[in-house]
Formats: sequence, structure tokens, C-alpha cells
Amino acid sequence: MTFNNPEYLFLLLMLIPMVFWYIKEMYKSDASLQISTHRNLELIPKSKKVKLLHIPFILRVLAIILIIVALARPQASNSWRTENTEGIDIMLTLDVSGTMLAEDLKPNRLEASKEVATEFILSRPNDNIGLVVFSGESFTQCPLTTDHAVLVNLFKAVNYGIIEDGTAIGLGLANAVNRIKDSKAKSKVIILLTDGSNNRGDIAPITAAEIAKSFGIRVYAIGVGSYGKVNIPVQTPIGLQYQQMDSEFDEVSLKNIADMTGGKYFRATNNNKLRAIYQEIDQMEKTKINVREFNKKNEEYFIFALVALVLLIVEVLLRNTILKKIP
Repeated sequence: MTFNNPEYLFLLLMLIPMVFWYIKEMYKSDASLQISTHRNLELIPKSKKVKLLHIPFILRVLAIILIIVALARPQASNSWRTENTEGIDIMLTLDVSGTMLAEDLKPNRLEASKEVATEFILSRPNDNIGLVVFSGESFTQCPLTTDHAVLVNLFKAVNYGIIEDGTAIGLGLANAVNRIKDSKAKSKVIILLTDGSNNRGDIAPITAAEIAKSFGIRVYAIGVGSYGKVNIPVQTPIGLQYQQMDSEFDEVSLKNIADMTGGKYFRATNNNKLRAIYQEIDQMEKTKINVREFNKKNEEYFIFALVALVLLIVEVLLRNTILKKIP
């Protein structure tokens, strides 16, 4: 319920002096009678007319309130909206090789990548998103879907060792292209995240990038890893040991892949930087939504005016019949 002329509601303040005036006049109109004692008068019950004496005034106040509300023109609104969503199809392509267990990102590169990517997925409810994982080989963990709850659960199940170790960047990218190339979406995007150099697979990364370009697919490449030496946990016969290695990967190939497909290359050296990269991609690849809103208003003042009229008629009838005062 809305009001077309809400300023008229300030007229309700006039009721305050009106109530005070009525109370004052009521006490002034009381007749006085001198008697020896009023002790026995308290035992006499009040008549029904005395109990109903204030009813006409209450009816008048209610009628005035309703008249003021009617002047403010209350309106009932019926509104609805239609949305035309131009979604984006996004294929996340995640490296799950052994070097992704390096702990320069916390708790390690793989878990940090999963956590930030999950936040990214949940922030884009209108998009089809899928997941491809790769190391020495590649497979589709989840095809394109809008059921992001299922996708997140499948994301959590991704761990090192689910496929043969190695880094087949070209194979992972080609698998992602194959999953998204037939999409009808206006915008098709692959987010490729890796921390290594291509050393496995039959498809070169630059070849996979050329295929992506031919299908109008943009690739955002993310290289994960800090600079210098990093610790990687290694399982040995005497337990878990840490091995130091240089944090190096083929940045040149990742930059070429991004440039060739119209995407962008990023380097994530810590958790905050990785989160900022996904936020930047989120801003660059916004879903387009065309919204049309409709609003229909119906005047509701008539019912208030009608009830006010009825109350005034009842007040006049009571004042001149049952509750009529004799001067």
C-alpha cells in the first residue's frame, strides 16, 4: 500500500488538540449537586447510556482519520518484472599435478585454488560453469552446468593423485575447448590455472590456443606460484618429507595463449593475489541482464471514504436518539 499524497497524513496531528478539547469540555459540562454524603451513591450502578457516552466522539475521530487517509489517496500496487539473461559459459581448467602441493600458497597451491574458484562459482549464479582437471592426462570433472551446488561438491573432490602425474597443459586446454566449443552462449571463457610447464600430452599448448581462438573462446591464464624456492611435500618410506624446488613455469606460453585468444595472463604469488585475479576476471566477464519492470496501481481511497461516511451517519443517529443529551 502506497499513498499518492502522503503529505495529507500530517492532518492527523489535528486530532491531538481535538481530543484535549473534548476532555476539557466534558469536565466543564458536569453538573454539580450539593449533598450531605456520596457514600451510598458509589453503590448505584452506571446506566448503559453513561457507559456509551463517548461512543459518538470515538466514531467522529475514526471518521476523520479515514477521511484524511482517503485524501492521501492510498493505492495498491501490482508490479512484476521480466529478465532476459545473456549468460556466459565458463570452463575452469585446473592443474592437479604434484607441484600444486607446494605450500607458498596456504595451505597449498591446489587447496587455495579450489577455495578461491569455489567463491568465484558461487558469485555467478546465472552462468554455466564446468570443470576440467589435468596433470599427466586430462578429464572432465563436471560438464557445463547451472547446478553450482553439484559443481562445488565435485570441486571439493579434486585432489592430487586422481590421475597420472605430469603437466599436460595443451591436453587440458584442448579438453576444455572441446567441452565449451558448441555452446550457444554469447561469451565463452576458459580459465586455465597451472604452476608448471607442458611436459606431457600429444597437444602443444599453442595448438590448443589456436583451436580455442577458432571457436571464439577467450582464455584467461593464471600462473600460480611465488618467486624463488618453495617447499613441496614428498611421501617417502620414512614418512612425509619436504623437498625444495625453484618456483618456475612457462610464463611465455601462458602469455601467448592469453594474447592469442583475447584473454589475459595473471601471476598469483599468494592467496590474496589469486583472489584478486578471480575478482578481476569476474568484473571483466559480467553477465548481461536486460530487465523490464511493470507497475500497475489501483486507487483504494473509496473504501476509506465510504467507511468514514457510515461512521458519521451512525454518530449523528446516536447523538439524536439513544445518546441524546438534554441541556
